[in-house]
Amino acid sequence: MALDNFLDRPLTSKRTPFVRRLPGIRRRQSGQSLLELAFLVPLLLLLALGVIEMGRYAYIGILVGNAARAGAAYGTQSLPQSVDTVGITTAADNDFQNNGQSVSNLTITSTVSCGCDGNGSVAAATCTGIGAGICASGHWVVILSVTASGTFSSLFNYPGIPSSVTVSRTSSMRVALI
Repeated sequence: MALDNFLDRPLTSKRTPFVRRLPGIRRRQSGQSLLELAFLVPLLLLLALGVIEMGRYAYIGILVGNAARAGAAYGTQSLPQSVDTVGITTAADNDFQNNGQSVSNLTITSTVSCGCDGNGSVAAATCTGIGAGICASGHWVVILSVTASGTFSSLFNYPGIPSSVTVSRTSSMRVALI
């Protein structure tokens, strides 16, 4: 009978003071959670925008590097193609454009260097025409370097950070001496 009597009592009885104070404590803490959320949301949005911008920068860097490799891959097929700047530029532009980017943002330059390869190190030599040279030791190599430069434009202007950055990548490959 004593247990039934205990369960029938109202919760606001004088014998259980902690139950009576609990709703008041909850009411005072509800504003604290809202205030914490108000402070954190702008910080989290700023962090998310930074991650998005860094991802876009990395993506443009990868595309520019791939365009330089595509131009170098075209030029290293033979000696006549290594000096075909129009073909090298077209190959790089096509690779850049196939990934949804505007070709007007890309600049391609290519240089050919020659030398004698002896035990893994290339000693510089003078390139005369497109023909192969003569080496005292090792063998003659022709190296094509293609540099691609593109422009990254950020979505928003941040104080102290430039709104556009030039991304430049170089790819160097040996030309096939066929």
